Amino acid sequence: MCRVRNGYRQMGVVCEQYIYYKHILVFVITMIPRVKTFVRGLDEIMDGGIPEGSVVLLLGKPGTMKSSIAYGIIYKNVCDAGRKALYVSLEQSASSLTENMVGMGFERPGADSDLSILDLGLLRKKMTQLGQQAWIEIFRMYILNLKSNFNFDLLVIDSLPVLEMLAKFKEPRDELFQLFEWLRDLKVTTFLIHEETPGSMSYGEDFLADGIIHLDLRREMNAVNLFLSIMKMRRTNHRRGYFPLIFEHGNFEIVTD
Repeated sequence: MCRVRNGYRQMGVVCEQYIYYKHILVFVITMIPRVKTFVRGLDEIMDGGIPEGSVVLLLGKPGTMKSSIAYGIIYKNVCDAGRKALYVSLEQSASSLTENMVGMGFERPGADSDLSILDLGLLRKKMTQLGQQAWIEIFRMYILNLKSNFNFDLLVIDSLPVLEMLAKFKEPRDELFQLFEWLRDLKVTTFLIHEETPGSMSYGEDFLADGIIHLDLRREMNAVNLFLSIMKMRRTNHRRGYFPLIFEHGNFEIVTD
């Protein structure tokens, strides 16, 4: 009987220790500085937002509004949270991107001064000026220069596959690892837009990223609806599952009920 009692006592101690450390973990997670997405309903299911300094993949098929969500996140942070943001567009011009986003309702006086858009045309101009250096080195140099002068908090790269193509990585796995580490060293929160295709993450991008937000289109009868899932978010207690994503008048919302 004595042994049994001792066994129960030991189990009780283990349980108490588990509960104690669980409370500490919850406390530590809640104390992490976070970047709000301003997607209604999303921050509430992932501890208030994305941990500052994270590198997050926005993954989805064509037509899933990846660029719009990325722009919406940084736009709302500039307007409502006093942050600075840089959007690197490697697929369309700055004027085209701005026109599209204004048409979607992302327009507010004063936002332009703290939200900078860098497009491929300007990068090519800088490459010509800097000579025969490797493309990725020029890219890093220019981003570092902007970080020093503009001191942005949020960075969007649209898109990662195009960046990989332009960089012409000889050792993709190693060079992507170095790129992700370099992004973390910037001390900014980064959103990497990634097109979802067969084998699109064959170099371990999903492993390297701190977070993955997946966007998906689903056909229901004659309608095609958009869904969002938090597939991964380090240092975050988040809900799993796919939630309907709604966009209206410059605002995104997920339906969690």
